[in-house]
Amino acid sequence: MEDDMSEKTYEKKVGIRDIVSFFQLEQLTGDDSSLDRWTVIQDLNRPGFELAGVFKSTEPRRIVIIGNKESEFIQTMNEDDQRARFKFLMDGLTPCIIITSGNEIPHILREVAMNNNFPVLRTNLETYRLTADLITFLDEKLAPIDTMSGVLMSVYGLGVMILGESGMGKSETALDLIRDGQVLISDDRVDVQHIQNSIYGHAPAITKGLLEIRGIGVINVEKMFGASAVADRAEVKLVIRMVPFERDAEYNRIGDETQRYTKILGVLVPTIVIPVSAGRNTFILVESAVRNFRLQEAGYSGAAEINERFSRFVGKDE
Repeated sequence: MEDDMSEKTYEKKVGIRDIVSFFQLEQLTGDDSSLDRWTVIQDLNRPGFELAGVFKSTEPRRIVIIGNKESEFIQTMNEDDQRARFKFLMDGLTPCIIITSGNEIPHILREVAMNNNFPVLRTNLETYRLTADLITFLDEKLAPIDTMSGVLMSVYGLGVMILGESGMGKSETALDLIRDGQVLISDDRVDVQHIQNSIYGHAPAITKGLLEIRGIGVINVEKMFGASAVADRAEVKLVIRMVPFERDAEYNRIGDETQRYTKILGVLVPTIVIPVSAGRNTFILVESAVRNFRLQEAGYSGAAEINERFSRFVGKDE
């Protein structure tokens, strides 16, 4: 079973100026205003086909990387072909061109770029290193963001999203967990991102490090419990959904293999449903659920153990 928690997704973009600053790239062409371009795509373009004159299916919004192989191929091209190919690569949507391994910029590329006030950049990093680091950088910066209502904690190092209706005691449970040495990521609203097939959550800047408790008000967790009680973000590995206890409802009593999931930005996150009623210590329940989930990840199953014991017990009577 699964629940879909997807909400509004915001398109993001990364400025070329930020990329130049982060990777300490050398600007070879274009003035300062040429760095005001931006990219919205994590993928990069190694323009082997374009340099050979094959333009079908070219995505112009990708950053163009010219590595050793491209540089060697360019040297075999005549100037007219170079000029035509570079003009195509400098489409109005193309963010920039980056030359790797400290290679020299071809003089025709410099000429075309200067005429178009287009940024050609250079790094001493080898192509494989730049592409790996740049894709990771863009993946994090451009990852879709949703905002969810809930509490995100790091419990024994496991990112746990606590969901439930208002008044279920999510923040109070978080406070008990913090007193027990666990770590707050975000209370009330959690910004989540889909990065490399995982979901990461962090607090909006305005509520970072704060916890709202009914009857007490807003408390500053870092000042009250110390810097180790808060963290910037966590990977969401488990969802705990707190629901009102209903006498006639069926709940998981044995811990069988039927797993619930919550869909967050298209990623299915394992989910445990905990019924809440007066007198139930939700802090202990959440902590125990996390410990049990850790055991299940390691291969232990309480349901399998009780079935095995039952089989042995029945076998003795036969």
